[in-house]
Amino acid sequence: MPLGFPAEAVESGLGFEPGAGDIFVASYPKSGTTWLQYIVYLLIRRRPIGPDETLTECFPHLEEVGADAASKQPSPRLVKTHLGFALTPFSPAARYLVIARNPFDCAVSFYHHTRGFPRHYDFADGSFADFFDCFIEGEIDFGDYFDHLVSWHAAASRNNVRLLTYEALKSDTRATMRSVAAFIGGDAPASVATEAALDAVIREASLPAMREAQQRWSSLRPDWAPAFVRKGVVGDWRSLFSPGQTRALLAKFDRRLGGSGIEALWPDVLADARAYAEEA
Repeated sequence: MPLGFPAEAVESGLGFEPGAGDIFVASYPKSGTTWLQYIVYLLIRRRPIGPDETLTECFPHLEEVGADAASKQPSPRLVKTHLGFALTPFSPAARYLVIARNPFDCAVSFYHHTRGFPRHYDFADGSFADFFDCFIEGEIDFGDYFDHLVSWHAAASRNNVRLLTYEALKSDTRATMRSVAAFIGGDAPASVATEAALDAVIREASLPAMREAQQRWSSLRPDWAPAFVRKGVVGDWRSLFSPGQTRALLAKFDRRLGGSGIEALWPDVLADARAYAEEA
């Protein structure tokens, strides 16, 4: 767990009791969590978060703030978690939106995230090579990427769990937003019932808009650090991965996920990675 997460908050969060109508956004860190949270928030609350508000207040991170803070949210309660399925408080009456990101871009984003919080991590001058070694061994916040993904992929067979990918949300934002609204139900579909309404949500949750007033999304980062909402692209992993690191992550991907059906989530990314891995 990150340094800023009190042990008592983690423990109480594990005992949170979800109820009817509660909506969870679950993910491995740096998988598009904040983006999906804000989309869900806009669909449900129907207003932007102001510059003096924070997403954490409106959409609490369960294991960071504990069960009490989550319990006090207005209905429907909005809850974020980075826990795997086995540890996430589960109720058939709640809904769970899970967002997954390909491991290559996830690793690069997580690296920039980690070095940008020097008060939480002793890694301001850390190299990507060092971070990659930790990532592939699962020795980072919330453990092994593959353990987390496997747990939620299996859970997605339940009617109240929906798995989507960062890449799908990026490539077809309109259709994915409508799908999210339909899954949430209640008043959410009305928030995107017209093209104008959908356009408004897309604008507010767009990368340029979310780059403004970033104190809404995270605590303060040093001026030299990458912004919390950074590039928001698919394929940025090539900026830091070596062919050898690509081969190592592909090998673990194939070992852990081969034949699971998960590889079908990212055919283009995997094909690109295999081509890059063969370069000298």
